[in-house]
Amino acid sequence: MPIFTRKPQKAAAAASGSNVGARYINDFTTYAASEARARAMSIPTVARARDLICATIGTLYLEEFRWMWNGDEMEEVPQAPRSWLARLDKGVPNSHLFSWLSDDLLFFGRGFLFVTDRYADGFPKNFTRMPAQLVTTRDQPGPVFYGPSKEIMFNGQPVRYEDVIQFLAPTQGLIYTTPKAIETALKLEQARYRNALTSIPSVVLKQTGGEPLSGQELADLAAAFDRARINNQTAAVNEFIEVKESFATPDKMMLNESVEYTSKDLCRAIGVPVYLLGIETGSYSYTNSASAREDLYVFGMKPIMKCIEDTLSSDNVIPHGTGVRFSTDEYLAGVGDQIANQTEEEVAQNGRENTQDALA
Repeated sequence: MPIFTRKPQKAAAAASGSNVGARYINDFTTYAASEARARAMSIPTVARARDLICATIGTLYLEEFRWMWNGDEMEEVPQAPRSWLARLDKGVPNSHLFSWLSDDLLFFGRGFLFVTDRYADGFPKNFTRMPAQLVTTRDQPGPVFYGPSKEIMFNGQPVRYEDVIQFLAPTQGLIYTTPKAIETALKLEQARYRNALTSIPSVVLKQTGGEPLSGQELADLAAAFDRARINNQTAAVNEFIEVKESFATPDKMMLNESVEYTSKDLCRAIGVPVYLLGIETGSYSYTNSASAREDLYVFGMKPIMKCIEDTLSSDNVIPHGTGVRFSTDEYLAGVGDQIANQTEEEVAQNGRENTQDALA
C-alpha cells in the first residue's frame, strides 16, 4: 500500500515568481559550453576519469522502493515504479541524462532538472536537464553551496525555484578545487606538443680548436656528417671537432615523469584510483576486473550516485516514505564471488607480489 502522508505544497501553475528563463530551457541555440570545463577535458587524465565515472553511472537504471518497519528495523520494500524512472526526460534516454547530470555534479558541484510536466497529484512526471554552466543563483554565488537556491537564473533570466530539482554534490566542483593542477597539466601538454615538433639530435659536433667556423660552415659540417653516417655508416671528423652524444632522450623531451605525477594529482582530486587509468602505482600492482569495478564504484561513482538518489527521493519529487535508488547488482555482479573463490595460494601469491613491489 503506497504511503501518502502529505501532499505537495504547490503545483507548478501555482508557484510564485517570474519564470521568464523557462522559455530558454531546451532552446539549444542559446546554450554555451563552459570554457573551464573544456580546458579540463582537454587533459587525457581528466577526460578518461570523467568517462569512467559519468558514463558508467549512465548505464545504471533506477528502482523504486518504500520503507517499512518489519518489527526490528526499517526495510526497503520494492514497489512498482513511477513511469519517469525508465525515462526522466522523454526526449533523451536516461543513459544520456544521468551521464551529463553526473558531469555537472563532478565539475560544478551541483546539477539541475526542470520539471516540464506533473501528475494529477502535483508530483513531477517529466524532467529536462538545465546545464549547470548556464545556471546562476543570486542568493548563493558559490563556489560553495549551502542548500537549495530560491533565486535561480537560467541564461540570465529568472526561473521559478519550485519547478527546479536541485542536486547538491557532496564534493566541491572540480573546476573550483583544482584550477592550478589543471593549468599545470595544460602547460605540460603544451610543452610536450612543442617538443614533439622538434627533432632530437642524436649527436652534437663541438669545435675544440682551429679557426672558428661560421654559422654556414657549421651547418655544412653537420649536413656532411649526417650524409656520411647515412651512406657509409661511418662518419669522419678532424682533430678540431669533438663528437658528443646528446642526452635529450625521447622520454625526457616528452616530460613523462612530470606528466605521470600530475596525472596522479588529478586522480586524487577526482577520486578515481590511479591504476584504472594505466598509471604506475608501485606497491598496489595486483588487481582484477572485480576489484577494479568495486574501487571505481566506492571511490568515484558512489558519492555522485548517492546525491542523485537522495535528491530524487525527496518529498518534492516522490511521495514521503518512498524512494529511488540505482540498481548496482549487474554492475557489481561477481565481485564478492571472485574474491571469495581465490585459493589460499593465490591470496599468498598476491601478498608476495605486493610486498616485493613495496620493497622495490
